[in-house]
Amino acid sequence: VQLQASGGGLVQAGDSLRLSCEASGGHFSLYTMGWFRQAPGREREFVARISKVQGLTYYADSVKGRFTISRDIHKNTVYTVYLQMDNLKPDDTAVYYCAADRTAFPATGPTTWDIWGQGTLVTVSS
Repeated sequence: VQLQASGGGLVQAGDSLRLSCEASGGHFSLYTMGWFRQAPGREREFVARISKVQGLTYYADSVKGRFTISRDIHKNTVYTVYLQMDNLKPDDTAVYYCAADRTAFPATGPTTWDIWGQGTLVTVSS
C-alpha cells in the first residue's frame, strides 16, 4: 500500500497549483483520503479530506474557498486524489502530505490517520 504525492513547486502569491496523490496496492475506494501540510517549525496540520462516503469533502478554515479536493479512480486499482490550490498565499508554504484512513470521517488530527505518503514541497513567494 503506497501513496505517492507530486506537483509541488515554487509559485508566486495569487497563483494556482495542483497536487496529486496516487494511491496503489490496495482498495482505496474503501478509504477516506486527505491532505495535510507542515510548515517549517510548525506542527503538521489538516488541510482537506474527501470521504469514502459519497465523496463528501471537508476543509480547514484557512483554505476554504481557495482549495478543492477531488478524486479519480482508474480501473479500481489506482486511485488518485487531487488538491487544487488557487489564490495561493505565502502562508500556504509548506510540505504537503497525502494520507488515507479507513474510517468515513476521520478526525483532523494527523495521528488518527492510517497511511501516509511522502511530502511534496510548495513554496509561495510574495
